[in-house]
Amino acid sequence: MPSFRTGVVVRLLEERRGLQRVEVDLGDGPERAYVLTQLTGPVAVGDRVVVNTTAVELGLGTGGWHVVHWNLAREEWREPGPGHILKVRYTSLQADVGSAEEHLTGPADVDDVGGMPVVAAGLHSHVPAIAAAFKDAAPEARLVYVMTDGAGLPLALSDLVAALTERNLLDATVTCGQAFGGDYEAVSVHSALAIARHAAQADVVVVAMGPGVAGTGTRLGFSAIEVGAVLDAAGALGGRPIACLRASFADPRPRHQVLSHHSSTALGLACRSRVTIPLPLVGGAEEERLRAALVDSGLDVRHDVVAVKPPDILGLFEKLGLVVTSMGRPAAADPVFFACAAAAGTLAAELVFPINPGAR
Repeated sequence: MPSFRTGVVVRLLEERRGLQRVEVDLGDGPERAYVLTQLTGPVAVGDRVVVNTTAVELGLGTGGWHVVHWNLAREEWREPGPGHILKVRYTSLQADVGSAEEHLTGPADVDDVGGMPVVAAGLHSHVPAIAAAFKDAAPEARLVYVMTDGAGLPLALSDLVAALTERNLLDATVTCGQAFGGDYEAVSVHSALAIARHAAQADVVVVAMGPGVAGTGTRLGFSAIEVGAVLDAAGALGGRPIACLRASFADPRPRHQVLSHHSSTALGLACRSRVTIPLPLVGGAEEERLRAALVDSGLDVRHDVVAVKPPDILGLFEKLGLVVTSMGRPAAADPVFFACAAAAGTLAAELVFPINPGAR
């Protein structure tokens, strides 16, 4: 059950579209909280606010901030939306964000994305490596990020998306399902792909959930299983589905070592289409073990495994000034994890703009 407390805003830490980060005194000194201004409106220093303290009390990492639920300094707040589509539906914070389908007649009527490569990833931290590698290979091409509702719902909360957009590594964003706050809103993954292609003029789309991920250590109880359905949607719409592997040689949990069970389950069980899996050529024993894991899982038979030489993704992060972590580990501590994502970005670029035909 949720927990709520009341306090006073004592400091504004950061502000960008859709988000404020503040310090709130709940009686024991300043504590961190964020405000989703699209849902509750902005706050100011001195405002008395109700905050949801549940995530902090549970000791969560990604979501380990208080969330401002309401500003008691005002008796009402309204901001009319552009349509009749609600997100965060049937909660006290449901908002009429509208949807691109309501306003863009072209994308609303199409059911084909014309061979567009669609990279599906299971973690939000895959996105910067995919984007950096893609733009390194095809700097003039348009890359659009579709954020699903598999984890965090507000796109405004993503520091990574803000950093990637600022560096021109993402050209537009689409939030689908219950996720909200993108340049375009979409009701479903299918329509999000059509909107990305025909409204946002994407050459390539990367689809991944927002910050945070849910996992239970069970066969099916994890949010990244959505990768299978995303790849099927891409194939059904005439796209070229590309699966970003989740692999690690740094994760201490056996189920995520070498080839994560998230990938083997999503691609072996949940995905019904035949898709392309980029295998990063990282060399040495790590590459051999990853190849063997793809064989052991049967993914090399179910899908088309393509060897890809990824760029120096750690070097690209440094060059771009991107600080990227996954599961609390810096990129340098788990390079194969990010090499898998970089390989997916590189392959997507080569499918749209062949760099060296016949090199494979």
